[in-house]
Amino acid sequence: MTEKIVGIRSGGGQLGRMLAASASLLNVQVIILDAGQHAPAKQVVAPRTPAHEHINGSFTDPVKIRELAAKVDVLTVEIEHVDAVTLETIQAETRERNLAIHPSPFTIQIIQDKFRQKEHLNSRKLPVSDFLAVESSIESIQRAAEKLGLPLMLKSRTLAYDGRGNYALHNLSNAQEALDFLGDRPLYAEKWVPFVKEIAIMVVRTTSGEVQSYPVVETVHKNNICHLVFAPLRTRDPALTRKATSIAESAVRSFAGAGVFGVEMFLMENGTIFINEIAPRPHNSGHYTIEACETSQYENHLRAILSLPLGSTTLKVPTTAMLNLIGHSSNISDITSTVDAALSSPGVSVHLYGKAECRKGRKMGHITIVAESDSQLRERLRPLLESMPDAKTELAKQDVDLYASLPPALGSGFSSRDPLVGVIMGSDSDLPAMLPAARLLDQFKIPYELTIVSAHRTPDRLVEYARSATTRGLRTIIAGAGGAAHLPGMVAAMTALPVIGVPVKGSTLDGVDSLHSIVQMPRGIPVATVAINNGMNAGLLAVRILSAGMPRLIEAMEAYMKKMEGEVMGKVEKLEEVGWEKYEVKK
Repeated sequence: MTEKIVGIRSGGGQLGRMLAASASLLNVQVIILDAGQHAPAKQVVAPRTPAHEHINGSFTDPVKIRELAAKVDVLTVEIEHVDAVTLETIQAETRERNLAIHPSPFTIQIIQDKFRQKEHLNSRKLPVSDFLAVESSIESIQRAAEKLGLPLMLKSRTLAYDGRGNYALHNLSNAQEALDFLGDRPLYAEKWVPFVKEIAIMVVRTTSGEVQSYPVVETVHKNNICHLVFAPLRTRDPALTRKATSIAESAVRSFAGAGVFGVEMFLMENGTIFINEIAPRPHNSGHYTIEACETSQYENHLRAILSLPLGSTTLKVPTTAMLNLIGHSSNISDITSTVDAALSSPGVSVHLYGKAECRKGRKMGHITIVAESDSQLRERLRPLLESMPDAKTELAKQDVDLYASLPPALGSGFSSRDPLVGVIMGSDSDLPAMLPAARLLDQFKIPYELTIVSAHRTPDRLVEYARSATTRGLRTIIAGAGGAAHLPGMVAAMTALPVIGVPVKGSTLDGVDSLHSIVQMPRGIPVATVAINNGMNAGLLAVRILSAGMPRLIEAMEAYMKKMEGEVMGKVEKLEEVGWEKYEVKK
């Protein structure tokens, strides 16, 4: 693939470990600097020759960094808390042999100081909350509170990650407690941001400046550490993902150097987005890409820093989630119980980091889940959450119900939280014609929602429903309508999803007017149509449409057709047995 040797300064192991694993698949030689002969990253790739031996030492040791730099062509990091000044000096000293350092030492210097990072983003007119520098004194904190209001976030400018170095100040009486907690480090303050979701995007940038983004994801934090990641982000705002991606890409373009950048953001209730912080490396919120995307963040990081063509960042599965395995104590069984549950579940992949010691708050591994629908994803996630050591606490139970809720019982008459099919009708009078579609979807175990959307009485609801359908996770819509029958056509005009129209029999023209209205759509706006009042066929057509991406439904449909054949052949036998004069037609 390339003769260039990549040096990885590893600061804990797991990111370097996954980088090294990807390098081995590309036949890229890597040399790892980390403490210990059996550090996690060193476990997965062996040196090819004595000259390529890994280096035993701290990633912050200038002598060891120079030793690594002398042996490689490209230097990269798995953690930004490094001696960036030493890196800058090394880059200047090795200019003749063109040692590449990615991301650039200057970028690392900006990002590792969170106050400088915010200044940099603000100067580029990128959205960040209000912030200001704070001295380590109660008086300075009081002045910050007067300007930014309470509550506010006090943060350490350096050496802060996973919530370490953050203090949420709600009352000035706790100012001294905040100073004691944050220690003797330079501080700054941020205006409190009452976000509704935390979202993130992994952006990869090449040496030539090309950028490519992975899907927008929702991140869930627990004790200030990333707990869950869901991809893609589900939202009722179809413009949100484009806006978030544009912000993230603009932020990454403002920095120098190649590789993967993790952009963490806050989403406000009104759709406003603020950048929280940026990581100049592979990131927790991108672990899911190993199983769920066509190219993982780790492979693309290597491709980017080696000036190789980038791989596709597209999801290759409909939906995915990542669960971090965080130590609860020094007892490794806290982790193995969840791993055992994962190994018994379909669509679940386990990544353990090979760390010798388990301790509270330490990242020991992660689990990736892939599924054909959000409903199936939550079904697979639930036993994993229930297997965790704190699963019986009230807070953990709330998490299980929030992120891995049980679907409604089949035939219960209630919509799924995560529908694949939308069953809509213009009026409740259409319900008898639409119920067969719902019952058919129940039979095939397809999650759906059933609701009223009137094209004429609730036009704003119609527009919002149709335009948000894709980003909410719907893949097909069944729309029933009588009279003018505008609902199916109007929905089809506002969504790229397939729409199946059900003409509903009216009181005057027996549904023929509805049928003609649905059939006579202009070119470019297709609507599939079934017979008048034939909700069952609409449900069957929805199943067949979904089966194009869900092979299990093809087998289920074949079994359904075989059952229909058996029913007809049973009637043939009965007719021959009793004769047509005594044969009773079931109604």
